[in-house]
Amino acid sequence: MKEETKQLETIAALVRGESTVALATVDERGEPCVAALFYIVDGDLNLYWLSSVNSAHSRNLCISPLASATVYRQTENWKAICGVQMRGRVESISDRERRSAMLKIYCERFALGRVLRLAIGRSTLYRFRPEWFRYIDNSMRFGYKFEVMRDE
Repeated sequence: MKEETKQLETIAALVRGESTVALATVDERGEPCVAALFYIVDGDLNLYWLSSVNSAHSRNLCISPLASATVYRQTENWKAICGVQMRGRVESISDRERRSAMLKIYCERFALGRVLRLAIGRSTLYRFRPEWFRYIDNSMRFGYKFEVMRDE
């Protein structure tokens, strides 16, 4: 198995095992903004979430679709720090069939049921397509990391 394939599988296992992403965007003044969001992931390691178009990160994505994100395991021990940093592009999903399929998965994953139906209907579905990954795992050794660029 190719080393990059193994690395992407390691990244995928971490991303699939977690539920919250910290998404970093930049506003019109160049000020950074970070938002914690529930997400789902597809087979290509694209992350999807729901947000209001009026949220700060959604407004920032209208200025620039470039974003950084990180997913990591909760820990209180530096030796257990493990996570993945990513950079890529974000787009909204407007195709009805794609949106419907992803919303079904999202609602099932987070047990949203009918309670949030109105809010979900008003929300925009976003897709983050990482182009670069940096995986960090201090359990291997302090500072252990590798980087992967996604082929276009």
